Amino acid sequence: MLRMSKQSDILFVTQLEESLRKETFVKLALGNYKGNEEGLKQLYIKPVFIKNNKMLAFNYRYKTRDIFKNFSKDESLTLIKDYIAEGFNIATLFTTAEEAILEKTIKGTFRLRTNALAQKKEVSLAHDKEKKRLILAKDNVYLQELGLTGADGVVFKNGQDKYKQINQYIEILSSLIKEFPVGTINHVVDMGSGKGYLTFALYDYLLNHQQKANVVGIEFRKDMVDLCNAIAAKAGFDQLSFVEGTIDSYDNEKINLLIALHACDTATDDAIYKGIKANAELIVVAPCCHKQIRREIEKGKTENDLNFLTKHGIFLERQAEMVTDGLRALILEYFGYKTKVFEFISDVHTPKNVLVVGIKSKKLKIKSEKLNEEQKSILEKIKDTKAYFGIGYHHLERLLNLLL
Repeated sequence: MLRMSKQSDILFVTQLEESLRKETFVKLALGNYKGNEEGLKQLYIKPVFIKNNKMLAFNYRYKTRDIFKNFSKDESLTLIKDYIAEGFNIATLFTTAEEAILEKTIKGTFRLRTNALAQKKEVSLAHDKEKKRLILAKDNVYLQELGLTGADGVVFKNGQDKYKQINQYIEILSSLIKEFPVGTINHVVDMGSGKGYLTFALYDYLLNHQQKANVVGIEFRKDMVDLCNAIAAKAGFDQLSFVEGTIDSYDNEKINLLIALHACDTATDDAIYKGIKANAELIVVAPCCHKQIRREIEKGKTENDLNFLTKHGIFLERQAEMVTDGLRALILEYFGYKTKVFEFISDVHTPKNVLVVGIKSKKLKIKSEKLNEEQKSILEKIKDTKAYFGIGYHHLERLLNLLL
C-alpha cells in the first residue's frame, strides 16, 4: 500500500507507537543521512531488556566507528521524530507482521509504503553484546528457588553478577570436561558447595550436554545442606545430593571431577589431596588466603634476590600466593597431571580469581618406590624452591608424604 502526502510521516510515527504499545516492534532502520553530524551514516534501533527494564538500543553507524546508546520508549520516540524531520531521508520499520518504508522525496514530501511480510518475524529482546549462556534462566527451577530469578525466568537486578559468574564457571568447566570422552565425568564432588549455585549449574550442564552424573556438594552448614537438598528434589535432580561435612572429613574413592572454590588456606590442599587420592580425572580449585606459606616465609627469613620486594608486606603476600599455587601445580604434575594456572574475572565481590587446574594424563599411584626421571626432577624443583624461600613444608606435600 502506497501513501504520499505531508501526513505520511505522522502515519509512520503512529505505526511505530502502536507497534511499541502492542510489543510487535522488531526493529527500525534510518538511512540516507543528510544532517549536520559529521560521519554519521545509519541508525539502527531495536528493543532490548536491560536490568529488568524494556528499552530501545540505538546503534549509530559512523564511517569509522559504531556508538551504542540505550533510551526509554518516550525518549526514543522524541529522538526518532526529530531524526525523521531533520537528517535521515529514509526510515524502515519492521514489525512482526509488516514493514513500513518512509521516504522523503526531492520536493520535501514523504512517501509511505506498507508491505505485509510473507513470514511472521519474532521480537528479540536480547542485547547485541549479550553472550549466549550455557545456563538458561527461563523455566529454571533452581535459579528461582535460589532467589536469582522470578517466576517469569527474568534474572533479578541484584542477581545479575551471580548469574554471570555461574555461567563463566560453567563455560570454563565445560571446556575442560570436553577434553575427556563423553561419559568419563560421572562422579563429581564440589568441596565447600555453600548455597550450591555452581553445584546446581554443573549438574544442569552435565544433564543437558553429556549425561546424568552423580554430583555431591559438601557443606558444613546444615541449613545450607537442607535447603539445597530440598531444591534438588523440587528441580527433579535425582542424582544431585548435598552432604553435611568438611573437606577433610569427606572420603570417596570414586571421583572424576573435584571442585573446590575459595576453600581457605590449607583447605584447598585438603581438597587437592582428596582428588589425587581418588585419581580424579579433573581437579579444579580456586584458592584463597595462602596463610600457611606466608607464615613459613616470614619464619624462615631467608636472604635471596627478592628481598627488596618481599620486605614490603603487600609484595610478600603476593609472593606467598604465587609460591603456594606454584608448588601445588608442581605436586599435581608429580602425580601425573597436566596443569593450568590462569586468572579470570569473576564478579564485583571477588574481582579476580586464580584457578589451578589438574588434568590427569598419567595413572600414577600415590605411594610408589619407583620414580621416573620427570618425578625426580619435580622433587628437586620443590626442594630448591622451599630452600630459596625458607619454607619448612607445604601442607599438600605433608598430606602426600612428599616431605624432603
